[in-house]
Amino acid sequence: MTSLGSAAAAPGETDTGRLSVGEARDGSEVGLPVAVVNGDRDGKTLYVQAVSDGDELNGLGVVRRLVPQLDPADLAGELLVVGIVNPYGFQVGEHRNPIDDTKLNRAYPGDEAGSTSERIAAATFEAATRADLILDLHQGSTSCMIDETRVRCGPRHRLHDDCLELARAFGCGYVLDKKGPDGQLARAAPDEGIPTIDPELGGSVGWDEPSIQTGLTGTFNVLHRYGFLEGEVEVEPQTRASGFEQYGAAAGGLVEYAVDLGEEVTEGDVLFSVTDPFGEVRAEVTADADGILWRHRRLPQVATGEYVCSLGTDVDTV
Repeated sequence: MTSLGSAAAAPGETDTGRLSVGEARDGSEVGLPVAVVNGDRDGKTLYVQAVSDGDELNGLGVVRRLVPQLDPADLAGELLVVGIVNPYGFQVGEHRNPIDDTKLNRAYPGDEAGSTSERIAAATFEAATRADLILDLHQGSTSCMIDETRVRCGPRHRLHDDCLELARAFGCGYVLDKKGPDGQLARAAPDEGIPTIDPELGGSVGWDEPSIQTGLTGTFNVLHRYGFLEGEVEVEPQTRASGFEQYGAAAGGLVEYAVDLGEEVTEGDVLFSVTDPFGEVRAEVTADADGILWRHRRLPQVATGEYVCSLGTDVDTV
């Protein structure tokens, strides 16, 4: 019998339930929706979570399709799934946890006696570290971004190659291989010896069907590649960026992009211009290095210095 919160499944069974993480302001219990899929045969354990950032819903779109499609009779090993990690942010459509104004994916490994976010992080980290592999499903918030997978442990980490191989198996086509901030699950779990990746499934307001499908396909790629499901999956070459440069507006006004997401640029190419309301160009911003347009803001209006876009740099193939 495998349990996660109130979900408990014997071999060959699936169950759903709640993982208690404390109480809300009215004293009612707060429980994260969880699922256990326990295969008929012995094998590895995969942990999957989504919505640690409350406005990032594409990972939840993956989970709600993944669990119904898994037949425990076909599975070797088991899946532990947390569908919504940040219930407070999710309920109000906010990125951060509004209870303590914390970005939850900066709170790992957590503290079971700490703040609201630290307690959630501690509860989900305990579940995650029972696994052999971890997928922490994200997206580029509500901005516009390519589908990509992040390896966040850093190139000198002892598990770097294992994390990179997991990213290659997931197969988004793009990998950002750059050490992440302290407190990320994809930083903390490799320290416990568990390969972990952070798939960033595009960026949207609400669902984005192509990115959800990319995430679902990627998760099944992992299940096949690591022996949870029968069948071979060919690992395709991935475009990797090891640098990530952000660009802000040189003037206030309206942004007009000169390149599309995923398009390669060379140093000196115009990335975007800023115009006034009548179309007169106020400023142009050029690339400081060769790279790929990785992400840009959704709305066109900007103030001077406001974030506009990001380039993936130091690009190669893995």
